[in-house]
Amino acid sequence: MVNNPALRSSREYSLQGMTALSATLALVFFLILSIPVTSLAAVTGPCVNCHTMHNSQGGSAMATYGADGKPWKGTSPLPALTRGTCLGCHGYGGAQKIVTIGGSGIPQVYHTDGSDLAGGNFAYILGAKGSGASDAKGHNVKDIVDSDDVLDAAPGLMPASGHSSIITDTNLTCAGYIGCHGNRYQAIGTGVAALKGAHHGNVDGVCDTADTVANSYRFLLGVKGLENTGASKWQNASSGDHNEYFGATTPMNVSCANTCHLTGGVQPPNKTISGFCATCHGQFHDQTEIGGTSSPFKRHPTDIRIKNEGEYAVSLRTYNPGAPVGRTSVYGAPSSAVTADDVVTCLSCHAAHATNYPDLLRWDYTTMIAGGGSNTTGCFTCHTQKDNP
Repeated sequence: MVNNPALRSSREYSLQGMTALSATLALVFFLILSIPVTSLAAVTGPCVNCHTMHNSQGGSAMATYGADGKPWKGTSPLPALTRGTCLGCHGYGGAQKIVTIGGSGIPQVYHTDGSDLAGGNFAYILGAKGSGASDAKGHNVKDIVDSDDVLDAAPGLMPASGHSSIITDTNLTCAGYIGCHGNRYQAIGTGVAALKGAHHGNVDGVCDTADTVANSYRFLLGVKGLENTGASKWQNASSGDHNEYFGATTPMNVSCANTCHLTGGVQPPNKTISGFCATCHGQFHDQTEIGGTSSPFKRHPTDIRIKNEGEYAVSLRTYNPGAPVGRTSVYGAPSSAVTADDVVTCLSCHAAHATNYPDLLRWDYTTMIAGGGSNTTGCFTCHTQKDNP
């Protein structure tokens, strides 16, 4: 449990002023909110856990979530009356990858825990964890006040988009306009405003509709998938305990009209995780740019079936959370099997937030040496025979 003096003092102050009747009603209300909901995992519990009416209690500001000394910790009032920004709640910067607030687990994207959640960890960029600070290790979101010293815009951005001066290293953010999570309409803005209502309507587990932020995979508008709700929630822990990512069997033809600017907000028309990445990194996923739909490819393909033959044969494969495959249907539970319908996705090689390796890769690319005879990770997870001596 996170020790939050401001939250504790707020509760004590409120209880002291209650009559016996109001205290009883408050207890009943709390118990009702605490009843588990099986179909949804929307936010439950006391409103004070997340919101403050006037950002003031006992002379202190209530918007205080976040680890001491971190640049995203602030005391100013926030949109939707929340007590924390995105990283204020999801980036405590401590030693835990999951913290508890008001009885609820909160996944962390900035921490020093020994292992990471499925999305990766921004701490690698600033050097709080790993082999040292490097801009190349992750998405340089402005929420952690760290612009990229090498890249000025998203690599692979389609030249015709005209967005190279918009999607830049100085304004990339967690949510909303020029971000990933929430609604990416410019008029809505960034941060909490782009996620308004999503936490309360959150669909946990199977996300097979993806027509709102709340029912999309990890609040990535328009993306389908299965969020791991098992023993290792938010994690890709093992071959049978992990997220399931949605993919297609044919890459998209990327353009402004058919890829990004759709009715309802910026989102991938094919509902896949790779299609979502293509909204910024279109050159890396466009069917023409990668060289069509069959080998030899000019760029490594995504949303392409893994060949069920030779070194790729599924009979040789067990699901590897270090190189996850995409599914062409939304699974209802994690599976340890790799099938002839499975595809390669962006997340087969990269993590979303950051890793300890350049280019957000899941492994050290410099150690992928053909003919070594002993490496079964990274590239050799799929290209099993390329490591034969």
